[in-house]
Amino acid sequence: MSAVQTGPRERLLITIAVMSATIMQVLDTTIVNVALPHMQGQLSATRDQISWVLTSYLVASGIFMPLTGYFTDRLGQKRYLMLSVAGFVVSSALCGLSTNVAEIVIFRLAQGVFGAALVPLSQSLMVNTYPLEQRGRAMAIWGMGVMIGPILGPTLGGYLTEVLSWRWTFYINVPVGMLSLLLAWRVVPDTERRERRMDWTGFLLMGLAIGTVQYVLDRGNEDAWFSSNTITLLSAIAVVSFIAFIVHAVRAGDHAIFRLGIFRDRNFTTASLLIAVFGLGLYGTALVQPLMLEGLLSYPALTTGLVMAPRGLASMFSMMLVGRLIGRIDPRILIATGIVLASTGAWAMTLYSLDIDIYWSVWPIVLQGLGMGLIFVPMSTVAFSSLPPRDSAEAAGLFSLLRTIGSSIGISIVSTVLTRHTQMAWNQLGGHITDMNPAVDDYLRGLGMGVHSPAAPQLLGQLLHRQADMVGFLDAFLLITWGFLIMLPLVLLMRRVDLGRRAPGR
Repeated sequence: MSAVQTGPRERLLITIAVMSATIMQVLDTTIVNVALPHMQGQLSATRDQISWVLTSYLVASGIFMPLTGYFTDRLGQKRYLMLSVAGFVVSSALCGLSTNVAEIVIFRLAQGVFGAALVPLSQSLMVNTYPLEQRGRAMAIWGMGVMIGPILGPTLGGYLTEVLSWRWTFYINVPVGMLSLLLAWRVVPDTERRERRMDWTGFLLMGLAIGTVQYVLDRGNEDAWFSSNTITLLSAIAVVSFIAFIVHAVRAGDHAIFRLGIFRDRNFTTASLLIAVFGLGLYGTALVQPLMLEGLLSYPALTTGLVMAPRGLASMFSMMLVGRLIGRIDPRILIATGIVLASTGAWAMTLYSLDIDIYWSVWPIVLQGLGMGLIFVPMSTVAFSSLPPRDSAEAAGLFSLLRTIGSSIGISIVSTVLTRHTQMAWNQLGGHITDMNPAVDDYLRGLGMGVHSPAAPQLLGQLLHRQADMVGFLDAFLLITWGFLIMLPLVLLMRRVDLGRRAPGR
């Protein structure tokens, strides 16, 4: 499909069609999180059982995401998009109608299978619909859709669960999906179907590697990582399966489940590594910040949502800005500037204390949001700048897979640091709380009690708990800061791209 074949009106309708599907899918990755306790109660599930509502979706989505290129070739992009949207809508409705844990896990697996292609397909369509000189604006629109999920998902999910029911976190997909399906049928152009046989060996090896990795990352922290025999076994299976898949794909060449040759493009490979690392900062902050605000500073859920919202607004503002600047300024400069802003915002969070006010909670989030918008749009644009159009769907699937796995790795690392450093701080700080420490006696005397007062142990225990938690959160924010900073050397590996001119034949 060539961008010159679509006029402004057609491009607008295509954008609405694919972005409504994208927003629907990315919202579903986070909107359900806050509803889990309500599901657990109504479905009579244990905590371990209900966690499979999240794990099943991530595993299914991760396995089928790299197959976007294969199914696009076999079915054509229009048919595959419509099949994905229709399947996602039906499975969403079935999730809402579920009466037990087994049903909702099965339907979440189906959601993951059908939803896997929605983000990469939308990115591929946006890349091919807009001419090169408008590619930055297209990726800005796509980026806003992709980033709205982790930012607004928990807030919207909490509101729907509180006002209506947890089932509406699924039912909301039905009208949005029907709109997307109708528009896709009317305006989305199709591509020529190509014969391509399924590489079943590659699919099984890749599915085994991705499935086990997603399980390990999702459950590792809860199961104490390699202290668990299950986690150790699945990690070994993941490594062996991945190595076997690479060997098989090299031998299979053009008949592999996806073309490894795509990674010969330096800009695509570098951008894919950047998006994987970027997930640590994006999802790590989205995980830690609400936990700190609600659990430690006792903010109500609605207030927490309002405090987190400026990050999304700042990201959207910088995305719109970078959409206009990307044709005039070297994308690498924009990415580097974004990294500096995002890391500065994350570093400012390491200065938090138990006494901060809302202003101190918000301004580092805004700074980080501005940086994320400057990173995401040019990075997504540069990734596809030198790839041929026929590879865009396959490349988008791989790009989205690396974003998903990077995000899972980031969440797991941040969760582990938060848990372990909180425990370390508890042990270190608790060692100083004795009746032999004059500082403890002075503190209690200021409250009108002594070390042997009946209320003293409970008071000191609460104080120790809050201080240890604060240390854990600050260490997690420091990790996120370094996560952003290690992206800077990768930017130097990118080739300069001139996005201000129309490419020949586009």
